[in-house]
Amino acid sequence: MDEDVDGDLADLENLNYDDLDSVSKLQQTQRYIDIVQKVEEALKKGSDVTIQGVDLEDDPEYQLIVECNALSVDIENEIVIIHNFIRDKYRLKFPELESLVHHPIDYARVVKKIGNEMDLTLVDLEGLLPSAIIMVVSVTASTTTGKPLPEEVLSKTIEACDRALTLDSAKKNVLDFVESRMGYIAPNVSAIVGSAVAAKLMGTAGGLSALAKMPACNVQLLGAKKKNLAGFSTATSQFHVGYLEQTEIFQTTPPPLRMRACRLLAAKSTLAARVDSIRGDPSGKTGRTLKDEIHKKIERWQEPPPAKQPKPLPVPDSEPKKKRGGRRLRKMKERYAITDMRKLANRMQFGVPEESSLGDGLGEGYGMLGQAGSGKLRVSVGQSKLAAKVAKKFKERSYGSSGATSGLTSSLAFTPVQGIELTNPQAHAHQLGSGTQSTYFSETGTFSKIKRT
Repeated sequence: MDEDVDGDLADLENLNYDDLDSVSKLQQTQRYIDIVQKVEEALKKGSDVTIQGVDLEDDPEYQLIVECNALSVDIENEIVIIHNFIRDKYRLKFPELESLVHHPIDYARVVKKIGNEMDLTLVDLEGLLPSAIIMVVSVTASTTTGKPLPEEVLSKTIEACDRALTLDSAKKNVLDFVESRMGYIAPNVSAIVGSAVAAKLMGTAGGLSALAKMPACNVQLLGAKKKNLAGFSTATSQFHVGYLEQTEIFQTTPPPLRMRACRLLAAKSTLAARVDSIRGDPSGKTGRTLKDEIHKKIERWQEPPPAKQPKPLPVPDSEPKKKRGGRRLRKMKERYAITDMRKLANRMQFGVPEESSLGDGLGEGYGMLGQAGSGKLRVSVGQSKLAAKVAKKFKERSYGSSGATSGLTSSLAFTPVQGIELTNPQAHAHQLGSGTQSTYFSETGTFSKIKRT
């Protein structure tokens, strides 16, 4: 491990970060020069591509498009390398700028525009950055701890900015060329998302075959970049959306449904890319069919929910209910029946204030109890039939002694009806010993014998 670390350190020491040519080598390669030259010639010649019956793999135009897709990926990587070089050099002058401007091309343009100027009020950044970011950059520059760069370092930084902008323009030409040939190379993807977005998706993915092998969740993120809102609200910003944000379908969809539409677009675009990669439908009919499906689904999402249907009543039963009746039910109804006093207490006479337990309408109201015009001179608590029957039963039952005479036998009995009642303990004994009971239940008596005539 020590030997590996020493070897890595030696490689880092041999790499000269101050020399831009040792860091950025793409523009010096013959491949880059040839492809850019062919693209410029093809753009000048026009986009009349009507080659039919030729295999796509053997078509030189397609081979150039595949090379352009690979070159666009290399240009992206090269721009990132140059961006790191610019940041390392310009960090001494304005260290906070890299956290405010994230995009490499915007950062290169701002660095080239500012230069060694310390007062940003003298620098016009309109058109390079949004107005909100410009305000934040100006305020931050007034309190920065950076110092002006030496002339040599500043010249290398400006040269790196020019090289990044040149690479960006070359990348735009490559994407324009690919876009002009999209109707022939990827007709189904172009039918769904448009030629411009299809070219960007292919360029970022690294070709049509790479786009076809990519899952839909990754296609949705192609071209997404971190947005710096400088502390402003994130309510209207779209996250996790790349180049698909530029499509017509996405822009015409209502904002609450845009994320669902973006996922649907990514899924259908992946299907169309797989059809195009095997030349399954050169006419683009599959792409147009998928686009119609997307429109129908989005329209279906916006439809109001169905109205609540009235629930029909159940069919009435013609048979009588099997409800138990009889003496027990009548007793229960009589037990819980409302009394005349409660009926009057629940009733109020129009225009006559009712009396209450606490007075002035407070407490429990008496209703029409005791008022004139109630129709009754006096309301008395009538005893129910059930209560009268129970009282009669209790009255007949003796609450005196058990019948045995002793000195402790009392002639007083406590009854629930009359309270203390004076009874004769011997009367009950004489009553039991008379009649049939004296012969049938007697220990000394015999059975009666009835003669038939």
